[in-house]
Order: sequence, then C-alpha cells, then structure tokens
Amino acid sequence: MSRLAGLFTAFIMLAGTSLSPASAEDKTITVFAAASMKNALDEVDAAYTAKSGIKFSVSYAASSVLAKQIEQGAPADVFVSADTDWMDYAVSKKTINEASRANLLGNSIVLIAPKDSKVDNVTISQGFDLAKLAGDGRIATGDVKSVPVGKYAKAALEKLGAWQAAEPKFAMAESVRAALTLVARGEAALGIVYSTDAKVEPGVKIVGTFPADSHPAIIYPVAATTTGKGETNDYLTFLRSSAAKTIFEKYGFKFLITPTT
Repeated sequence: MSRLAGLFTAFIMLAGTSLSPASAEDKTITVFAAASMKNALDEVDAAYTAKSGIKFSVSYAASSVLAKQIEQGAPADVFVSADTDWMDYAVSKKTINEASRANLLGNSIVLIAPKDSKVDNVTISQGFDLAKLAGDGRIATGDVKSVPVGKYAKAALEKLGAWQAAEPKFAMAESVRAALTLVARGEAALGIVYSTDAKVEPGVKIVGTFPADSHPAIIYPVAATTTGKGETNDYLTFLRSSAAKTIFEKYGFKFLITPTT
C-alpha cells in the first residue's frame, strides 16, 4: 500500500507541475503592435511587468499584417496600429472591442540617409526633387499600398509633387523597420520612416522632416480584441498613464490623450 501511495503522490506532483505553465500563461498578455513601436513599447511593457507581474508576448510587424492575422484568428489580446485605417479594418471584421479603442500616440515622418552619406539638410517643400536626390540609389519605405509608413510617405510625396518622378526608385519593404535596416546597411540611399525609428538606429541620420500638413495625421490607435483576456483592461489603463507617457515621449512619440494617472 505504501508503494501505491508513493506512486499516487508522485503522479499528483507531476500533474501539478504540468499545470504550472498553463497558470503562468494565464498571466501573459499577447500584444500585436506596429513595428515602429518596438523600443518604446518594450520599455513600457517592462514597467508594467514590474508593477503587475504580468508578462508579455509581443508580435511586431506592419499594421496591415497584424490586422489580417487577428482576422484569421491569431490569439491577440491587444492591437496597436500605426494608422486608423487598419484599426478601422479590424473593427469592420468584428475582431476589436470598439469601446476600448483610443487614439494613443502621434508621430512624424522623416527622410533619412546612411550616417556617412553626403546628403544633408534637405528642405522638404513643394516641388522638392527626391528622385534627383537619390541619384542612382534606391529609396526605402514601407509598401505604399498597405504599410502605414508607406501610405503616409506616398501621400506626402504626391502632395509635394515629388511622387511621380521618385516612384521607380522606391524599394518597398514589409515594415518600417525593414526599410530602416535597408538604409542603415547602405542598401538604399534614402528612406522615409517615422522620426521615432530614425532616433533608435545609429546607422542612419535624419536629413529632412516632412511638413505635418503634407500627409494625413499620423495616429496610433490602441484597442483590446474581442477575445482579450480580463487583464487587458488594466494594461490599457496603464498605456494611458503618466508613467507610459514619460516613456513614449522619451522615444519621440506624441502622447495624444490626457494621462489617466
């Protein structure tokens, strides 16, 4: 009997250990966030983990990719898009808890070059010749048909009269961070990215800033998904807090809402 009791105890202990990863998983929030947010959001999430004990699984990619993954059933609790279009798309597919949606952050787009480039101090205004500036090189940005930074870039260049001549020189990347990497490696002579991306990449320099009125306002909406865990609401509250605001602003984002605490 004592041997049977020992085996039973061992079985119970094994069962207990197999359950513990599931318990830990229950305290993990899965975030799908625009690629441009990586550095800032990693720090915000670390601050929230220190405060709450809740851990994070974060997927960074183009907002277009993430919205479609959520639509296809990817298990996300929170979606942060780099434009309102892709959040609107997710809402239309009924994957977003619309009541939780808020326009959290703002940004700007800039022209970048490799840090050792001779290009410097470009005045970006009506009629500026981006094609001539690039010479024989390529211009990197996100895919202008789907990736938010590419859509903003194309809109600005069309308004400034520079798109038609420059279009053949564009290298369309899958995300803003992929475009940033092309410029940092010298594989593209110029790039159009968010100012926040340029600030965290030592391999590039900002050579010009696009006028805010040359493109739609750059807005990052955040929302819980319709399948978001219960812990998600507290996390969304933290994203709107003064502590999160301080971190986001350190990375160059504009905080668009009044902090909750």
